[in-house]
Amino acid sequence: MVIRALHKTKGSIPVLLWAGGEREAVDVSALANQALAYVDALHNLARYLTGNETDAEDLVQETYARALRAEHQFTPGTNLKAWLFRILRNTFLSSYRRRRNDPTVGGLDTVAAPVEGVESTDWLLGDVELDRLRKVVADEIEAALMTLSEESRTVILLDLEGLTEVEVADVVGCAVGTVKSRLARARAALRQKLKDYAR
Repeated sequence: MVIRALHKTKGSIPVLLWAGGEREAVDVSALANQALAYVDALHNLARYLTGNETDAEDLVQETYARALRAEHQFTPGTNLKAWLFRILRNTFLSSYRRRRNDPTVGGLDTVAAPVEGVESTDWLLGDVELDRLRKVVADEIEAALMTLSEESRTVILLDLEGLTEVEVADVVGCAVGTVKSRLARARAALRQKLKDYAR
């Protein structure tokens, strides 16, 4: 489950509101409150890294759990967003390395969930053809992103989230020059794959 909001109850006890609607009373710090502002950005990166909605939610949840446990290691005044992205990426890599050598990977989580149909009122919201075109373009962009290596996807997505090259280098754990070259190669690959839309 992904944390979606932090609410204060009448007795001013902080309550986490999970995506599934469950509530949980917790003692929440100021850093935890600030970190919740990045849940959507973290989820986007997690979804592209894992390629699976359920795994993405688990990855974001584990990221927040690790961040809260390591809260004392965060230096106030530095970039919280970059710190959270680094935790997410390291968590993903650790999980990936563990699963790579696990012969029991698979099971029900690998079965694709049935695709839900469009709600009957959705077509009233705008131009149907335009909405279909947007969906096709979005699907092709996502497919092009998924063909990139994990490193390339990560630097592209962090760049799209507004992090500077220095911050991306900190998150990824490499030199700024390496980030610049990975970004250039990833952008070139995306341009090539999406060249029909560049006209």
